[in-house]
Formats: sequence, structure tokens, C-alpha cells
Amino acid sequence: MVMPNQPRKGTSTKVEPIRRLEDIRAIKNLLQNEPRNLLLFTMGINNGLRIGDLLQLKVRDIQNLKVGDVHRVIEQKTGKENILLINKSTHKALRNYLEYKPGPDEYLFRSQRDKSSPITVSYANQVIKKWCKQINLTGNYGTHTLRKTFGYIQRVHYGVGFEILCKRFNHSSPTTTMRYLGIENKEVNNILMNDI
Repeated sequence: MVMPNQPRKGTSTKVEPIRRLEDIRAIKNLLQNEPRNLLLFTMGINNGLRIGDLLQLKVRDIQNLKVGDVHRVIEQKTGKENILLINKSTHKALRNYLEYKPGPDEYLFRSQRDKSSPITVSYANQVIKKWCKQINLTGNYGTHTLRKTFGYIQRVHYGVGFEILCKRFNHSSPTTTMRYLGIENKEVNNILMNDI
């Protein structure tokens, strides 16, 4: 039996990015009193790394980083090197989280149940779905939502091209990135309104 919102074997369920800046702000406001979760959300939408790579971070890896500093990571999925860069939003969320004095050897996103382990990808997926539901977003959201939100916002609000996003995501081609970010028909139709 296939559970609701679970893909059949050999298929996948597509999750969406958060497309509106006001929805991003609403989730950040929702998480103001949850510093660990606010950091996870902020770091995810500002770096575009896979959730599994974020969950492997330890406090010592980034506790002394300033705005503009980078931490090198080896992606679990690809084995390729990538970077986590600390921008202003991430730095602010990190400073807020570090006020709770986590130990340097603790996982940055430590599980409340098993204090020697990070939260699981499955748990992260559940809480991301919950946050989106709490602000009344309709659609399917999950762990890839954070990564896709990064790509969507970079592309739509900052004009970053697929070639650069492809490099950031460590995808094999810009076509893969276009498929991953799910270009909507509405967006394609909008270009037909451009007069030449």
C-alpha cells in the first residue's frame, strides 16, 4: 500500500519552492522562538545545500564564521566539494542560536531525543511541511523546498542564470537545474508577452 504523499516505487513526488518573499518572512516569524529551526530554515534557503549536508554540520564547523566566510563541505550524494557561505541572514540566525550555548562537538541541528545525533532528514521533512501548512501554503513541500527556494529566489528576484545555479547545485547541466526548479507554464507564457 502506498502512503499518501509517498511516491510509488520508481517514481518521485515533486516538492515546490516557496515563491513569495512574504511567505518566507512569515515562516521566519513563525520560528522566532525556535532558534535551531530558524537557523535550519535560514541556512537552507540562503545556501542551496542539500538537507543531509546541513544536518552533518557540527557547531565547531561554523561557530566562529563571520559574514562572507565559508566552510567547505563534501556533499554526501555526489562526493563533490561545495561551500557553505555565511551571509547576513544566516549570520544573524547563527548568532541567535549560539546564545543557547551549544557545545562545539554537538551537531548544529541536534536531535532533542538523541543528543549525540542530528535530527533526521525525515524529521526535517515533517517540520518543513508543518511550517508551510501553518502559514497556509498550498502545495507539496519538504526538505528539497529549502534548496529549491534558494534557486527560485536567486533566479526570479536576483536574475541569476541557470548556468550559475547549475554550478552552485553541482548539477551535471543547466537542463537538470531547469527541471529541478520546475519552470512553470505561466513563466513560459509570460515571455510570449514580450514585444519584439
